[in-house]
Amino acid sequence: MQTKNIGFLLTDILRLMRREYTKSDLDMTPMQARALVYVSHSEGIRQVTLAEMLDIQPITLARLIDQLALDNLVERRSDPTDRRAYGLYLTKDAAPLLEKIEIEVKRVREKALQGLTDAQVEVMLDALLTLHANLSTDSSL
Repeated sequence: MQTKNIGFLLTDILRLMRREYTKSDLDMTPMQARALVYVSHSEGIRQVTLAEMLDIQPITLARLIDQLALDNLVERRSDPTDRRAYGLYLTKDAAPLLEKIEIEVKRVREKALQGLTDAQVEVMLDALLTLHANLSTDSSL
């Protein structure tokens, strides 16, 4: 893909990284792995919040969480402050899988960054963090 359009390039890089991840022997989709990692970083997170973070519809997330719960990786617990809401928590079975996910993420990252110096990686990360910060603030409010 020969383009200087940053949006297209970032989207294509993400697609290629997902494709590389699916070459692993992990028996879960990239979205399931992302959801599990997000829950590990924010145990007790509500499903609606996680859906927003993953940029998917709540019903789609509900099905994804159903599968993770069926695999005994996460559990829903009633929110003590809102009986309509559930928090998501890891089970003890999730820990070994999270380690495998981290190994695969590292493998994909190393392949993606192959040929770049540490300084180039640092500059790229700083630039991406700036892009993220710029787009995360809503100036229309």
